[in-house]
Amino acid sequence: MESTSGEDAPKRNPLPSALVSNLESVLAARRPAAAEVSTAAAAGEAEASAPEDAPSGDGAPARPIVLLTCAGGIRSAGLAALVDALVTGARCDVHVCAPESDKPACGYSITIRETITATSVDFTGAKAFEISGTPVDCVSLALSGRLFPWSSPALVISGINTGPNCGYEMEALVYGVPSIAISLN
Repeated sequence: MESTSGEDAPKRNPLPSALVSNLESVLAARRPAAAEVSTAAAAGEAEASAPEDAPSGDGAPARPIVLLTCAGGIRSAGLAALVDALVTGARCDVHVCAPESDKPACGYSITIRETITATSVDFTGAKAFEISGTPVDCVSLALSGRLFPWSSPALVISGINTGPNCGYEMEALVYGVPSIAISLN
């Protein structure tokens, strides 16, 4: 008897392959070069004995760090698809900091009269926190160094948001971190 539930079928990646390829190219270009720190022979030995996500000789991570957020909230399908695509590619360390609920049309709003809470969330292959505030609160808190042990991510991605998104008001740009916004209208 054949299974019709789809459980045996391979999981389909909802992101266009061109987008994933482009993201991988950008991340690969931003990857720190461990070979510059030591001679080629010493670097080869260190890479063979070091785990894939161990820091290189200069203290930088072996893979670039990507911070994800989404106005649709931590449980949005778009964010889950983006995390899956980046984790499956295994070319970057994925960190997530997103609102605990859908925050549509928040723009550049911040939380000022309420206490913001951060709660750790399980995301396969990613370190994640849900925040009680807005998407701007999420990025500001993530970049502050209070949630994650890194000094700055290589890239911040907002999305995949439902509906149009201008992307120009991204908080990470204020901090000088390369950023993109992905929307599905």
